[in-house]
Amino acid sequence: MHDVIVVGGGPAGLAVALGASRAGMDVVLCEKRRGTIDKACGEGLMPGALHALLALGVDPPGHDIRGITYRQGSVVAEAAFRHGLGRGVRRTTLQDALRDAVHQQGIPIRQATVTAVEQHGGYVDVAGTSARYVVAADGLHSSIRNATGLSAAHHHAPRWGLRRHYAAAPQSDNVEVTWAQASEAYVTPISSDTIGVAILSSARGSFDNQLAAFPELAERLASATPVSTVRGAGPLRQPVTRRVAGRILLVGDAAGYIDALTGEGLALSLAAASELVACLTADRPDAYDRAWSNLSRRSRWITAGLLWARNRPRLAHRVVPLAARAPRLFAAAVDQLAR
Repeated sequence: MHDVIVVGGGPAGLAVALGASRAGMDVVLCEKRRGTIDKACGEGLMPGALHALLALGVDPPGHDIRGITYRQGSVVAEAAFRHGLGRGVRRTTLQDALRDAVHQQGIPIRQATVTAVEQHGGYVDVAGTSARYVVAADGLHSSIRNATGLSAAHHHAPRWGLRRHYAAAPQSDNVEVTWAQASEAYVTPISSDTIGVAILSSARGSFDNQLAAFPELAERLASATPVSTVRGAGPLRQPVTRRVAGRILLVGDAAGYIDALTGEGLALSLAAASELVACLTADRPDAYDRAWSNLSRRSRWITAGLLWARNRPRLAHRVVPLAARAPRLFAAAVDQLAR
């Protein structure tokens, strides 16, 4: 019998597998997809996320990020990170770096589709394999979360995300966020000649149709060559009742998601992975739900507050002007999210 089976080979699952193995646990990782996994992602690692990766011995190449810029028409608000640099990293590059570390650690990766688990008194069965614990890191629409009854109903307006890369030199060392009437566009420097463009919106449509809401950005990209296909994700909000059910624990997007508005999903996932490993090492899985709530509280409040304003047209157009008029407040919010 293994100590831990991790279901899902994205960054959160790979980070849990690495941490648990280095803590002396016998770990197996199950992933249904072959090769490098890509997904729609803003690809800007906050300083906190980069520090967490370096603590795992993972140092993916990319482009330094110095802060965040908000734009709306001619109004601009900027804030630099106070505690080190972030990094723009292609999702595939990050995936490969983490997977290489898992291979070097000698953790087996099995290609398996897992949609349900069966709990017994002191262990869990997964796809014919038993372990003391199962960690569900199977993404935004987690099959294990749904099968275990941990998903919660909600009545919020759905939002979706789209992402594409372009061969273009970054115009800034910041992640640039432009606000439109019902959407935001994120431009992240990935390398000296590549940028990632992600669009979050409450309206569904093609990437080009969504890009039309940002005429200045569309004009800038008109002469740039796309270097990746469009990838999408959503609906983004995925509430859960809790993150632990007996010996099953949720991490990453599977553990619940509000929105990608603040761009710190990876930082939260990596921090949660570390807390989860600590709880399993202490044989206290029940402590993980409170630990997750404590480490994510600041992020959840800021994200929920911004999303609340975004969903109210009379307030949404005031967010960027307020950030520009109150630069210290904006810088403090960015600092809280960047840690």
